[in-house]
Formats: sequence, C-alpha cells, structure tokens
Amino acid sequence: MQLEIKVPVLPESVAEATLLQWRKQPGDAVRRDESLIDVETDKVVLEVVAPADGVLTAVHQPGGATVHSGELLATLDTSATAAIAGAVAAAPGMAPPPQPVAEIRPAAGSEAAASPAARKLAVEQGVETATLSGSGRDGRVIKEDVLAAVAQRAPEPVAAVLAEPAGERTQQRVPMTRIRQRIAQRLVEAQRMAAILTTFNEVNMQPVMDLRARHREAFEKTHGVKLGFMSFFVRSAVEALRKFPLVNASIDGSDVIYHGYFDIGIAVSSPRGLVVPTLRDAGALSFADIEKTIADFGRRAGDNKLTLEELSGGTFSITNGGIFGSMLSTPILNPPQSAILGMHNIVERAVVEHGQVVVRPIMYLALSYDHRLIDGREAVQFLVAIKQSLEDPARLLLGL
Repeated sequence: MQLEIKVPVLPESVAEATLLQWRKQPGDAVRRDESLIDVETDKVVLEVVAPADGVLTAVHQPGGATVHSGELLATLDTSATAAIAGAVAAAPGMAPPPQPVAEIRPAAGSEAAASPAARKLAVEQGVETATLSGSGRDGRVIKEDVLAAVAQRAPEPVAAVLAEPAGERTQQRVPMTRIRQRIAQRLVEAQRMAAILTTFNEVNMQPVMDLRARHREAFEKTHGVKLGFMSFFVRSAVEALRKFPLVNASIDGSDVIYHGYFDIGIAVSSPRGLVVPTLRDAGALSFADIEKTIADFGRRAGDNKLTLEELSGGTFSITNGGIFGSMLSTPILNPPQSAILGMHNIVERAVVEHGQVVVRPIMYLALSYDHRLIDGREAVQFLVAIKQSLEDPARLLLGL
C-alpha cells in the first residue's frame, strides 16, 4: 500500500515553509513515527514523521525547497517485505536494499534518536550523532551532548594556521532562516509603527533572594521544580497590570482593546532565534505552575517543539537579558502588545539606605512602551509597582 506524506497543515498566517535536510532517502526502511524531515516556518519548526512502518519509495521535494500546506513530500510503501525492498533498490537511482522493517531498531544516539536542535548543531560542527551517547529522554541525543563532543575535540595545530596564505580574507554567504527573517521583519515593523519609549528603575533583589533561600528546598521537594526569579517577576507584572490596565491593552486602528486576562509572553532563546511562548491566564497560575511552564518552554524551545498556538497571542512580555550578562538594555515591543519588561543581571552595588551606604544585589529594570497609548506617568508608576512588589514579596500574597 502506498501512503502519501504531505506538508503539515499550516496556519492561515503562515503562507509557506522551507524543507530542511532529509534524514531518509528512497529505498530506506523507516519505522512508524520516525522523523523524516523538519519543515521550517517563520514561527516554528514542524517535524514530519513516518505515518507507518514501510519503505520510502520516492522523495518529491528536495531539502531546501519552498513548500505549501498539503503539498506532497514523499511516498511510503507500507507492504515492506524483503522483496519490496529489493525492488525499490533495483529502481533507477535507488539505494541498496535495506533490511526488512521488522528488523530495524534505531539505536540510542542514532540519527533518528537525536533532537532537531542536536541534529542541526551536529551538521554545523561536523559531529556524527550516531557516535554519541544521548543524555535526553530514552537515550535521545540532545544539543548539550553535541556541545560536549565539540568541546572534547583536540585543538587544531598552530602550524595549520600559520600555513594559510598571508592576507587571505574569507567570507561566507548563508541564507537567513525563515524564523530569523520573521524576527527581523517584526522588529523593524515595531520600530516603524510604534512610538517606543523606555523608562528605567532599579530594584533591590535581597528580599526575593532571602525568600528563595529560606524556601528553596521545601518548594522543590513539594512541587518538583526549582524556585526561580521568573515566577516573582510574572506575578509582580500581573499585579501591576491589574492596577494599570492600559499597559495590558493594545491598539487596533483607531480603537483601544482592553484585555480582561493576562497572557504573559516569556522570551526564550532557541537554536533558530528568539521565540516568545505565552503563559496563558498567568493571573490564575501559582508560583509552581509558572516555574514548571517556563521550564517546559525552555526545554521544548531547545528541541524546536513549541507549537504555533503557544507562540501566538500575548498581552504583555518579559525578556531576561540578565542570563547573558546584560547590565541594561532597551527591549523592543512585541506587536501588537504595548509594553515589554526587560530584566538584567544582578550585581552588588553601593546604595544609600537610611543615610548609610550599604551593599545590595541590584537589578536594573527597563520598561519599553508604546507612547501612542501609554503616557510616561502610567509607565513609571507601573514600573514602580513592580519594584515595590519585588522589594516586599509579601505584597504578592496579600494582593497589595
């Protein structure tokens, strides 16, 4: 029986996609749910898997091709016996006959047992994933395994560098990924369409750090997740948005849309660029729920497993440049949202308290906002409300 493998149904907002590298070729035997190829859209990377056991008889679109929703990608023969496999291999341009499907077992660390992020990095670094021992779930090779293999390589001999022709200047032209193109487009649109202004403040993180230190072990034991800083910032942002609903609103033509819910976008780094999955109804989530969801976002962003639904919507965003060592920045809006909060690294600084110079762990905060909708007064007061919640975390529990 011949099965057609097609491009997954793309959302209305996604017109086309790009095929990445095929992991199987005509004549290869495949297992059900084995990954065949990744389809990159301007938002997420979708994985196309085999719908059944069989032999791949034809590939209709090469890697790198631009495809549309429902377009035919490959054909799979599910009556995969040794005779079928031999016939496939005998056809012009086909590979040698594979073993019967029933005898094929992808080993841990094989190409089929590596995450999309790991496979992409392995190709870039020239690492064979089949030689690696996977540390992910069910022995799956993940990005960290590839990075570890790269780090263990012996350094190139100095003589090889000295042997290069003097004055040689090289350059490489590489097409931007669809996700990177989309990021660039949205950033330019935000700068052009909105009147972006940024206000700053600083927050003493000592109260939050003390609270985390007192309850870290009990929190992790009870909920199975570490107590981080992001849950405090999400809850502080939600309480501030309740007080200043204009910051949670958006502009639609000549109308202002007030949102009666708090969908907070959390900026997360992925192998193909920055993505912003959304914490739905963050006002109803506990600290543990927030930490678990953000941790899950981070893991699946690394494997390009976030869904289009998770990357859509959002009424307010938070980005944390502090994890990369950023001291201060001016974050750019994520349209159609009207504001975004920027977190930065925590540094011990000399500050004055009650007339005395003391050392405190200080974080600089930045709030970028659309001045067409939000005036400076609301923006400053909103950021002050976040500062007050973080410097007195009990306010979050009391709803003050």
